[in-house]
Amino acid sequence: METQTSDQLVTDSDVPSRNPRVAIVGRPNVGKSTIFNRFVRRRKAIESHVAGTTRDRVSELMIIGDMHVELVDTGGLNFGEEDLEEDVIMQAKVGIAEADVIVFVIAAIDELTVNDFTIAQILRESEKPVVLVANKCDNPDLMRHSYNIYELGFGDAVAISAIHNQGIDELKAKVGKFLKAEGFKSKDRINRKKKDDSLRLCLIGRPNVGKSSFFNSLIGEKRSIVSEIPGTTRDQVDTLIERNEKKYTLIDTAGIRRKGKVERGIESLSVMRSLRAIENADVIFLLIDYEEGVTNQDMHVVEVALNAGKGVTIIVNKSDLMPKGDDARKTFLDYLQHKCGFLGFAPVIFTSALTGKNVEKIFELADQIAAERIKRIPTGELNSFFRSIMSKRSPHGTKSFKPKLLYATQVDVEPPHFVLFVNRADAFHFSYKRFMENQLREKYGFVGTVIKMDFRDRQ
Repeated sequence: METQTSDQLVTDSDVPSRNPRVAIVGRPNVGKSTIFNRFVRRRKAIESHVAGTTRDRVSELMIIGDMHVELVDTGGLNFGEEDLEEDVIMQAKVGIAEADVIVFVIAAIDELTVNDFTIAQILRESEKPVVLVANKCDNPDLMRHSYNIYELGFGDAVAISAIHNQGIDELKAKVGKFLKAEGFKSKDRINRKKKDDSLRLCLIGRPNVGKSSFFNSLIGEKRSIVSEIPGTTRDQVDTLIERNEKKYTLIDTAGIRRKGKVERGIESLSVMRSLRAIENADVIFLLIDYEEGVTNQDMHVVEVALNAGKGVTIIVNKSDLMPKGDDARKTFLDYLQHKCGFLGFAPVIFTSALTGKNVEKIFELADQIAAERIKRIPTGELNSFFRSIMSKRSPHGTKSFKPKLLYATQVDVEPPHFVLFVNRADAFHFSYKRFMENQLREKYGFVGTVIKMDFRDRQ
């Protein structure tokens, strides 16, 4: 069977079997991230008047017309000489190479620049379909003054104002028309969007601890920009990968500093997105630099993960610098126990993003922790267990009052959540509560996951 489009004849065998990709490109500060957020209807990409805010590729699955589309926001193409700019350009060029349709954004309020023409040349050489967009066109008269816009070689531009949500529907319609001309079909015929069943793994840590290097080592490509400049990663970078027929979404986040150290503006927005990524993750991987050890910033970062009730694993990166032998490993584990004993339930893995040592082991660990987080203990068994340990070691009371457990039940998972009804909650000292949690872990595991235990008074 053949399907006729307005531009060309496409046979079923020609139709791609994946979701189409649309990349938004342009020089810095033309409004690419604002357009991206308008398309996906939420503020995923960071918007700022500061040129060069977006650095890594940021993607989101959305619907345009009747098709599921992977939309990609790229960093501003500014052909300077700085090393970081070269990395941003590389990321954008990868986005162009992987795209099926390009949305090329210029600013209607500005004269065309050398960068605009250089980008146009790159896009012509890519031989990809290009939709030219003149953003910041709040006044229709602006387009009349853009007499040299045709020199870019892409015909008429779609005039929009992303910040005022003007012209976005027209732009979507034109992108959809280009995609159908490329042979992509509607969501009802192929690639119906399914519920994301991947395990979400989030890399967190203080700035410049090596998260992006580790992220790139995992996926086997330079998806996140790596630099010695702290705070290089600003947006949340997600990548869906498969290992042993299982799906994982890897999330690289901006470095998190203590509130008093976070600068207002772009860094503040980056940290907010990192906190949101933690909330949406299943398992958190805290990266620690072997050379620098555990810092106060590391403790603040892990506190965020614990408060969110997530699974936690400690990754000690740069372990290739560790002296050979088990003694060095044991010494560092003792050091971790001293610095952060409250994380005794979290597995520790020694890795090296540089050599790839033990990097792939995080997937096995993530599966184990995910299973621990959904573990349930039958109510009868749970009550017998708690009464048994309390008979061996009773909480401190007085001659006239003895703390008692009346009833215990598990009320939730992810994380495991237990409610203990007692005769008086304040009679259970925090040290005894910790003892009960340690006994619970010793018996049932719950490796790598936070446990919630609520003590409630008898009503």
